[in-house]
Order: sequence, then C-alpha cells, then structure tokens
Amino acid sequence: MSKMANTEGKYPHLRVDDDEFETVIEPPGGPVFDAARAEKAVRELLIACGEDPDRDGLVETPARVARAYQEMFAGLHTNPDAVLDRTFDESHEELVLVTDIPMYSTCEHHLVPFHGVAHVGYIPDERGRVTGLSKLARLVDLYAKRPQVQERLTSQIADALDHKLAPRGVIVVVEAEHLCMAMRGIRKPGARTTTSAVRGILKTSPVTRAEALDLIKARR
Repeated sequence: MSKMANTEGKYPHLRVDDDEFETVIEPPGGPVFDAARAEKAVRELLIACGEDPDRDGLVETPARVARAYQEMFAGLHTNPDAVLDRTFDESHEELVLVTDIPMYSTCEHHLVPFHGVAHVGYIPDERGRVTGLSKLARLVDLYAKRPQVQERLTSQIADALDHKLAPRGVIVVVEAEHLCMAMRGIRKPGARTTTSAVRGILKTSPVTRAEALDLIKARR
C-alpha cells in the first residue's frame, strides 16, 4: 500500500498511516487552500519588489510558491489531535520519550522558516495506555505546518497529548533556529531558541521532570 501524504486538489487531506493501520484525517469545514488566489498574490508581491513576473525564471514561480504553501500550511486543514485517536493498553507505567523529531515550521511574523528538533514524552495513565510512537512525530509535524510561533507550537503539542491521552505527565521541548533572526534583522545565524511545556506530574515533581530532561540531554 502506498503511504504518502495527499494534498492535491482544492480539499487537501493528510493520510496518516503506519505498519498496522491507516487513517485519513479529513479537512474541517473551515477555509480551504485557494491556489488561484495564492498565485495572484505571489505575482503581485514580485511586482511590488520590482521584479518582472513574466520574465524567464519567474513565469512559473507563482504556481510553484502556491504549491509550496499548500504543503507548508497543510496543518491548517487537518485536526492534528486526531492522530492520537488510536491507543493501546500496554500496562506501561514509565516515561515514553521520542527525541530529535525533525521540525520545520513558518514564523507567522515574517513568513520565513524556523527549524530544529522536538522532544516529546509522556507518562501513561493508570491503565498504561500508549499511542504509536510515529504518532508523536506526526503530531509535531501537523502543528508545525501552520503559521506559528515556537512558544505556541510547544504548548499545542503538550495540550494535545494531555487532552487526548489523559497521561499522568507530559513534557515537550523544542529547539529551533529562526531564519528571521539569522538572515534579517539582528542577523545572528546559529542562535537557537529552546521552549518547553510540561503538564501533570512532570510539572509538579522536580525529580520526575529532572529525569526526563536528563534523558533528553543524554542524546548529545
């Protein structure tokens, strides 16, 4: 079975799957991506910058940018939390942690990328209910595929886990470089921003939180 994201057409959706099952997250009833409008806007932006959108090399640029934006902002047309709908009772009582999840997002202030890694962990509920490990990465990906700020992105991932899994604790740490700092403005390439969000016992217990943070640091 082909396992690919399908975002073609006016009503993009995300195909979510792994080795055991496949789920399609349908877009909500809200706005959909308007490719024609996006192309017109990019053409006008090129003109505003002093370029000729009809010259060789730029003729297809508006369409290319529209397709890129449709992919980059695919998270606007999905319900990211739905990837956590499938759970398993495994009687696991200790921390589940996935580190170094690649993350690419777009700063909503300047519409330029920020990128880095996310570390996502949780302590299951009393039943030991867990979700697929790939679902943690998908959750990061879907919330990142929106106009974002890093602080909100971090909290959204943590809140989704807290709401959908009702775990005893949640920890999310995101480390990223922002190109709005690296390529413009203050121009400090290499500067990284770290944000964290903790819920439940990982917020109230310093010992438990320290253990999780030590495991994240140990990967270096």
